[in-house]
Amino acid sequence: MEFWGIWCLLLGVTVCRGNVTPPVVKINLDEAAEQRWSPLKQLFDRDFLHKAANQVIDSTIPMWVHQAIRPLVRALEKYVPQPYAAEIRGMASLYGSDISDVVLLNFAYEVSAFCCSIVAQDSTGKIYHGRNLDYPHDVLKNLTIDVMFIKNGEVAYRGTSFAGYVGLWTGQSAKKFTVSGDQRDKGHWWENIISAVFLKSSPVSWLVRETLEQATDFQDAVVRLSTIPIITDVYYIVGGVHPREGVVITRDRIGSADIWPLDPQYGDWYRVETNYDHWLPTPKKDKKREVAMKAMNATGQNNINTHSLYKVLSVYPVCNSNSVYTTVMSAAAPDEYKTVVRQTCDVS
Repeated sequence: MEFWGIWCLLLGVTVCRGNVTPPVVKINLDEAAEQRWSPLKQLFDRDFLHKAANQVIDSTIPMWVHQAIRPLVRALEKYVPQPYAAEIRGMASLYGSDISDVVLLNFAYEVSAFCCSIVAQDSTGKIYHGRNLDYPHDVLKNLTIDVMFIKNGEVAYRGTSFAGYVGLWTGQSAKKFTVSGDQRDKGHWWENIISAVFLKSSPVSWLVRETLEQATDFQDAVVRLSTIPIITDVYYIVGGVHPREGVVITRDRIGSADIWPLDPQYGDWYRVETNYDHWLPTPKKDKKREVAMKAMNATGQNNINTHSLYKVLSVYPVCNSNSVYTTVMSAAAPDEYKTVVRQTCDVS
């Protein structure tokens, strides 16, 4: 499985049969930021990376906008904080792309992530966390990578991402917490760009990465993810290592709109978040939350673990044709972190 997934990536094949494990990339945070992502050269053909990036940009950002804002985004150092500015500059060299295209690629990922995240507590108090990440770009299945961020020779944190993207929508800080982000469909893409450039707010995925690197524990992570300004609304789902350490944070740009914690004492041993405010009715056209809750109830608190959670995330339409990958994880058992690139929605 793992070999086949890497082989598909090397060939630049659009679709590979079967669910596969993405390759692991080790990023050394002690190296110069412009050089950190150079290990990608060992996995990806440069022409494939360039074409894939253009495909994502062109399907997300209108061409006239792409051309109009190129002069603005070329002024990278003025608007993008370190280390991301240097990392993006290094990506541009790796891709053989204009620097503005790689900046736009990173922002393109910020505006179209439709997802399902679940945080749950089993009957012994252990916390489990799983997510499906859905994007309308099939090529991303061949760009998915598991990233281990190394500092002082050890894994500081890890996550699942895409080649060319410096942020994280999914990640784990071992023995501390796990986190995933789900899009909250608020605001237009151009408002998000303005918020990022002129108001100097953080992209939602950059805040995930910064929190994984800097937060000392679950509580610290929740505070950071609830309060630091971001470019657009989002749902942050966080799991910890102790009983009741699970929460869904509904974010506005300037702070939290709602905090929705686990409450197992009253039967609320899990939370399911898709892309809608949990206190409002879910649109009839989207059955993901309803189906996921039904599957969680059928599984039961006594039987929840990473394997059974993966099964829940494999049920249609929780898993669907736009599902790029599934990750299951538990900060208390960091070796259980597992990502599968979805070509099918079976449980194999």
